[in-house]
Amino acid sequence: MVQLHPFAGVRPAPAHAQAIPSVPYDVVSAAETRAVLEQNPLSFLSVIRSDADLPDLPADDDQVYALAAARFSRVLADGLMVKDPAPGFYVYEVTTGDRIYTGVVACVEAADYEAGVIRRHEQTRYDKERDRTRHIQAVNANTGLVFLLYRDPGGVHARLEALAAQADPVTEVVNDRGEHHRLYRCDDPATVGALEAAFDNVDALYIADGHHRAKSAVNVAEERRANGTATPESERFMAVLFAYERVRLHGYSRLVTDLGTLTPEAFLRALRALGTVEPISGVDARGFHVVPRTSQASGRRVLHLYFEGQWYEFVCLRAQGEGLIHGLDVQFLQDRVLGPILGITDPRGDPRLHYLGGASPLSRLIEGVDSGEFAVAFALQPLPIGTVLDCADVGLVMPPKSTWFEPKLLSGFVVHLLD
Repeated sequence: MVQLHPFAGVRPAPAHAQAIPSVPYDVVSAAETRAVLEQNPLSFLSVIRSDADLPDLPADDDQVYALAAARFSRVLADGLMVKDPAPGFYVYEVTTGDRIYTGVVACVEAADYEAGVIRRHEQTRYDKERDRTRHIQAVNANTGLVFLLYRDPGGVHARLEALAAQADPVTEVVNDRGEHHRLYRCDDPATVGALEAAFDNVDALYIADGHHRAKSAVNVAEERRANGTATPESERFMAVLFAYERVRLHGYSRLVTDLGTLTPEAFLRALRALGTVEPISGVDARGFHVVPRTSQASGRRVLHLYFEGQWYEFVCLRAQGEGLIHGLDVQFLQDRVLGPILGITDPRGDPRLHYLGGASPLSRLIEGVDSGEFAVAFALQPLPIGTVLDCADVGLVMPPKSTWFEPKLLSGFVVHLLD
């Protein structure tokens, strides 16, 4: 059984509720962050991407984390964000297009992560893990939400929808994509107790997004235990929980800066030794994934790549008995293409390998390659969500950046202090 805890969240003051919440730290570059802050200095990116204002320093310089801590302290001191008077749960509702996503914001136990009750399906990247660990320590808070999934035993999601329908939001934001984010506070003892009881029959949680935030929060808990500064709140981290059937999953694209020692012709020959590689036309650059021209039935694997101004469809036969992990397109791409052909053997740390979330239009891949910043981009199809949970249940770990889940959550919408 999972353990959920109410907490007294820090939220934007009503006058600044539209200005402060931001996109997560890991979906914008330093240059994009600076552009946002020029237009909106109150954006929470000033705290979670403080490196953007120190471009002459390494992103992991001590001054970067000191600046983040100073800015968050100033936000609190100036009353731009305020702490709720008592612990509670929060219902988080996102409306985007014709979809409504409804989850509950709560604190979960670091010990549940360590014991495998909170289950992972991806590896973390070393640099991002170190960065967020230092960030959490510096600001003394979980500034971003970990996105968790649960298998609904019946009635949990409906209860959350009912709570949202019966209350007025305490914070509401419309982002630049036209998505409505609403936060409903639940702090009366009866409601808190009912929500805790509703999760009594949920025996596991699954990280959909925020693997680095989760692992970094657990790192902080371990460090504070070791140095004798642990508190009940530092043994927990903030998360939002959604029923797994109620979210959406995209693929995750890969971009490679160069072909190593290969010529373009040699690269295509190496791919064609694995299967067929045919140019295709009519790809909708506004879409999130390339529509396959070849049926994925009958044991076929279909991937797409953009290379030297042209889209290609790569098709090969699946091997018998691949299993969950080796049956994944992302694992095949790593094992058969990125590693042996391009020499990228460490997907967690190789600086030649970059990632782009699947809810970004394909035009971003095209622009990256056409500009010369990248040599080739690979666009992958989305996985069934059940496959992600199945992998986590048996302790299998996917390559980093295998999934891109929606909804995308705001940072600075609610914050959890560690003391």
